[in-house]
Amino acid sequence: MSTIPTALHRKRPVFSVEFFPPKDDAGGQRILETAKAILPYQPDFVSITYGAGGGTRETTMRYARLLQDDYNFEVMPHLTCVGHTVDELLEILKDFDRAGFRNIMALRGDPPKGEKVFKPTEGGLSHASDLVELIRQNFPAFGIGVGGYPEKHPEAVNESTDLAHLKTKMDAGADFITTQLFFDNQAYFDFVQSCRSVGINKPVLPGLLPVLSLGQVQRFCKMCEATLPSSLERRLTEAEDENQPLVGSEWAAMQIRQLLEEGAPGYHIYALNKPQSTLQILDYLGIEKSAA
Repeated sequence: MSTIPTALHRKRPVFSVEFFPPKDDAGGQRILETAKAILPYQPDFVSITYGAGGGTRETTMRYARLLQDDYNFEVMPHLTCVGHTVDELLEILKDFDRAGFRNIMALRGDPPKGEKVFKPTEGGLSHASDLVELIRQNFPAFGIGVGGYPEKHPEAVNESTDLAHLKTKMDAGADFITTQLFFDNQAYFDFVQSCRSVGINKPVLPGLLPVLSLGQVQRFCKMCEATLPSSLERRLTEAEDENQPLVGSEWAAMQIRQLLEEGAPGYHIYALNKPQSTLQILDYLGIEKSAA
């Protein structure tokens, strides 16, 4: 069995962190410093995103290998349909397999910069469910994660349609769902209940973004069509600029406590290649460094 699906079925909550491929050497240094800071807390896995159109293919692979080989993380690379033919996707998957990765986050991907509508590449795939099926057929031992939107994908006509697409991905062979960011836990609880109502019984791992500033969270909420709770907005407005990250960490820790109390299988932190907020969250939660 694959590491991540197995971990998600344990009784102990799963803790994971997401990185993104750096654009330059300075960014590369930040991701490695963040990895070093988080390492003593022994996350169950880390993920690393994949650029639109395969723009970060080589960088994703490079840093995924560093995170695996130098830091001994269980690494889940992301893979998208954007800009790739089926043959190219299979070659990338072979590269992942040869590198020792056994878990993939399968996504359709966003349109390339400057485009608003997703257009499949000739000879490529149109949906994340197609990518899931491709992986499952050719690499049956891989653990496969997919994305889910507690407050509906921005492109979906309605929640029912969005849920039907998610069900298609799960039926194609996905093992678990990682959610898009949300700041109101009720959105997650309602989403899980909706998943169960249509026969999606796989783990739903909540994804959480530590807020760094009011402007940042307003931009993310607009982009993802997520709700910004009035109480969080008020706390950020009242805080000094330098204290807004502390407000964000406290809020995320509060979310995590409630999520775990209500049965969530763990928590996935969108660290944005910065360790401070993630470490603050772990401190608020009373998570101690491993002695190992």
